[in-house]
Amino acid sequence: MSLPPLTLYLAAPRGFCAGVDRAIKIVEMALQKWGAPVYVRHEIVHNKFVVDDLRAKGAVFVEELEDCPDDRPVVFSAHGVPKSVPAAAAAREMIAVDATCPLVTKVHNEAARHHEAGLQMVMIGHAGHPETVGTMGQLPEGEVLLVETAEDVAGLVVRDPQKLAFITQTTLSVDDTAGIVAALRARFPAIVGPHKEDICYATTNRQAAVKTMAGKIDALLVIGAPNSSNSKRLVEVGRAAGCAYAQLVQRAVDIDWRALGQLRAVGLTAGASAPEVLVNEVIDAFRARFDVTLIPVETAVENVEFKVPRILREPA
Repeated sequence: MSLPPLTLYLAAPRGFCAGVDRAIKIVEMALQKWGAPVYVRHEIVHNKFVVDDLRAKGAVFVEELEDCPDDRPVVFSAHGVPKSVPAAAAAREMIAVDATCPLVTKVHNEAARHHEAGLQMVMIGHAGHPETVGTMGQLPEGEVLLVETAEDVAGLVVRDPQKLAFITQTTLSVDDTAGIVAALRARFPAIVGPHKEDICYATTNRQAAVKTMAGKIDALLVIGAPNSSNSKRLVEVGRAAGCAYAQLVQRAVDIDWRALGQLRAVGLTAGASAPEVLVNEVIDAFRARFDVTLIPVETAVENVEFKVPRILREPA
């Protein structure tokens, strides 16, 4: 029996970014250096497959520092943590390894610099997301105001409209954020912004690849976790670019084949915390059902690499 033809457009770049790569490597190197168990505060990155793999190697994932013993190393997740967390670890004389993505740390440093200059911060981000919690936790209570939408800008109560700066979560939709920034600048003309957008290169590149293939496809599948901000944004970007069916799936088993029906062209990408093994799993699932022609859609080449913390490069 011959299989129906299908063109599968594969986004590049996709999947792991340099910050995620580094965070996973940090947990693996900590396990090599100190042996199991190594404690990790929050999921190191938002991906069940990655977390389960590290758990099998001896990582213990906990929600709060109080859940960690004093005598075992603790790793802080790639999303970053409020200042109070490393301070508490230091007070307990714990071995702490910071896996915060350097691009998130850059936003933390930016916020601190503006604060020192007497500016109040407006953060564009998602309430409750670990990165937003970590960034807002760099400054004293009330120094960072959160906005999630352009509509939120109208309700902001600021200390001094002449002394404001804004920062953003690194994993937002480039287009949505531009609308919020425009609303902030319209209401607060004196507001200071970053030299270059805080949205990271990987988020921007993955969204650009989806936009490029949106006109060629009948459906878009994004491999990523339901709590992954950058993965959910890829689905939204696909829909906004005119892709009628855009779906977030964790693995091949989650694909709704009936919804894909008689399609001729499907786009495939993966969020920044989804490993390539899951992309290959989905491609294999398509090959089992269709006569697949695989076409890469490359919009950028990424060669960013981040060093791991010095504590891991030093001998035990």
